[in-house]
Amino acid sequence: MCGIVGYLGENNSIDVILEGLSRLEYRGYDSAGICIIDPQTAGLSSFRETGKLNNLKKVLAGKNLFSRIGIGHTRWATHGAVTADNAHPHSNELLAIVHNGIIENAGQLREELIAQGEKFYSQTDTETFLVLATRYYKQKMDLRWSVQQAFSHIRGNSAFVVMTAKGDEIVAIKRAAPLVCGQNNVNGDFFVSSDPYALVGFAEDIYFPEDEVICHIQKMTSGSMISFHDLEGKESSSFQKKKSELNADVVEKGEFEHFMLKEIFEQPRLIAQWLDFYVNGPGKEDVLKFQEYKSRTIHIVGCGTAWHAGLVIRDFVEHFNRIHTHVELASEFRYRDPLLKEEEIGLFISQSGETADTLAAEELCRENGLQTFSIVNTVGSTLYRNCVGNFLIRAGQEIGVASTKAFTLQVLTGYLCSRVLSKDFEGHNDLVRDEIKREVELLAERIDLFLKDSEGVKNIAQKIQKHKGFIFTGRRRYYPIALEGALKLKEIAYVHAEGFAAGELKHGPIALIDEDIVNIAIVSPELYEKTVSNVEEVKARNGVIVTIGPKNDAPLKEISDFYIPVDFEGLPNLGPLLVNVVNQVLAYYIALFKGTDIDKPRNLAKSVTVE
Repeated sequence: MCGIVGYLGENNSIDVILEGLSRLEYRGYDSAGICIIDPQTAGLSSFRETGKLNNLKKVLAGKNLFSRIGIGHTRWATHGAVTADNAHPHSNELLAIVHNGIIENAGQLREELIAQGEKFYSQTDTETFLVLATRYYKQKMDLRWSVQQAFSHIRGNSAFVVMTAKGDEIVAIKRAAPLVCGQNNVNGDFFVSSDPYALVGFAEDIYFPEDEVICHIQKMTSGSMISFHDLEGKESSSFQKKKSELNADVVEKGEFEHFMLKEIFEQPRLIAQWLDFYVNGPGKEDVLKFQEYKSRTIHIVGCGTAWHAGLVIRDFVEHFNRIHTHVELASEFRYRDPLLKEEEIGLFISQSGETADTLAAEELCRENGLQTFSIVNTVGSTLYRNCVGNFLIRAGQEIGVASTKAFTLQVLTGYLCSRVLSKDFEGHNDLVRDEIKREVELLAERIDLFLKDSEGVKNIAQKIQKHKGFIFTGRRRYYPIALEGALKLKEIAYVHAEGFAAGELKHGPIALIDEDIVNIAIVSPELYEKTVSNVEEVKARNGVIVTIGPKNDAPLKEISDFYIPVDFEGLPNLGPLLVNVVNQVLAYYIALFKGTDIDKPRNLAKSVTVE
């Protein structure tokens, strides 16, 4: 969840680190800090501030500091309050450290170390690692060995980056947490980060180390170097090396006021590119490999928006394939002792591929002999590496914390997987592929048309944004869209919003309805009469009705306070994705009128790497 950036090279590390951290603000944080070698004292010097990164930048401005090495951090508090003392980096006279994750046995280690005479100056679990590593460092003055030894004592998923007061080396290591290293071959600069997007424009080569592999960056007399080692100190080849394919466009908003809006508007283009790859291009061979697993029970697992995508995908799989499909919240999956059989498969959905709960669920399935697959956005992520097969959603970097385009591409990818598993696909490849192609092309076209003429949704948002609560309703495939619509509104507008299956309102939730509750009612051609009846129930109790329904529907428009017409024609399977874009735009404008921080909502993190 936290942002990490480290640098060793010939340039000013402060500039590189602050730029990298600014790109990672989307991950969510509540404090920021940096540690460098002070040019005056030649020792470690840390600067830490609560709140936004700009607060740290203001402290550093005008100090005229220059250091060729440094580590920086944006913290999302887990252990300890949001204070400057708890902010990272943590340091002493010998070492400085930044940390992403949780040390599960930190309390026990802290008690043992205090009993041995050690002192602590923060409430964080991170400081236990600093104290441990420093004890070992004093024995041999060997940073890599010290980190190895300290790492062997801790439990939990974490990534650590450590530098010394000597100012000539950085060591990094992880366990089930995001960590990448980078290298600029022209000037010999080296980098480490929790996210490759922090290194855009800086690093040409990107390294993805496996768990418990130490990345060691050193400044040598003949130049700097990077090496990888296992926990016994032997050189390791357990890492992936890739050329950076990123460009600066991914970290720029362009003409849009927010990244979220930019990413909503990217969806028609991305859908077209997805179609070219998976239906017309080389990706179709990757998906065809999924055919051998047809007729097996499927466990779909995800968190938040990914879980909602899984609910839609379940409907596709069961409809087209008549295969038992279970959709699970990753945070609950392990702890309810699920029934798993070797002949079943697990399908895990995650934008980042680093979601801690999802990774733990995938590990459980592997341990029980299941074949595991991912629908994921990030090549080289932990989930990507752990699964036997991966379906990349190819959404590009998603900067906005509230997921938009990733959901669309996740559902599309799951839809394609479900069609590949179906018997109709056998012997009729071209017919089914043409059917898929037509509907996906039409979806991209309809989304594009809606976005070009979404002023009406903006006007509705302005009129309803002051109401006290919002209830999203839908049926069948539109029920998960109701859940997702409510989540988007909660995330970015900070208002109470809930999603319900429309038919369930009368079983309790309808007690909430009064003149200050807005019902965002999704009315699709499926189960039309029953859904309209549910809308009438809300209207009879003075609820404010915003319907998202079939275009040119005069009776529906008549019973609505606000009416958003949607063209469902030709979208029997993918209509939910069109409606979801309407919900995204509606949530965006409600948040805009409320003045919230849309791209970086309070208390949230983009990549949730702790349980």
